[in-house]
Amino acid sequence: MTYLTRHEEKISAEDVPSLYVVFKVGDAEYVLPTATVVQIESFAGATSVPGSAAFVAGIVQIRGRIVPLIDLRARFHLPPAPPTIDTRIVVGLAGERVVGLLVDSGREVLKITPAQLRPAPKLLEDEAGGYVRAVAQVGSRLLLVMDFAKVIGEEQIDVG
Repeated sequence: MTYLTRHEEKISAEDVPSLYVVFKVGDAEYVLPTATVVQIESFAGATSVPGSAAFVAGIVQIRGRIVPLIDLRARFHLPPAPPTIDTRIVVGLAGERVVGLLVDSGREVLKITPAQLRPAPKLLEDEAGGYVRAVAQVGSRLLLVMDFAKVIGEEQIDVG
């Protein structure tokens, strides 16, 4: 008589995927952990705030809450582009602070394992102002893992 035994596969921390929201700014694709992203909204315009930084697109109302909106094209020193039907607001949370990021498009969620993450090359770190904390290689795609706290000017907050 033959007995079949169940083979249990051990899963390491390197194999456990996390979910990331993917969005595009210019020609690059960026990701943020879903734990940072509150929601994604269509963009219908923003109210300008006099005296704000050039990369602040203004404020928007999202579900009854007034949220500052950062234009990532301006933040990353890219040429401006008119909003399209694909333009989105990625609403993120850093500590108690809710901030919207104006992006060219975004509606994809991906699973990324720690094994797919690589440190950002030194040149990229220097040129990107520290806004990119790592690079995720997913198939043939290279996705830039954004440092949300740095982008919104809250470097002292640990957002995970």
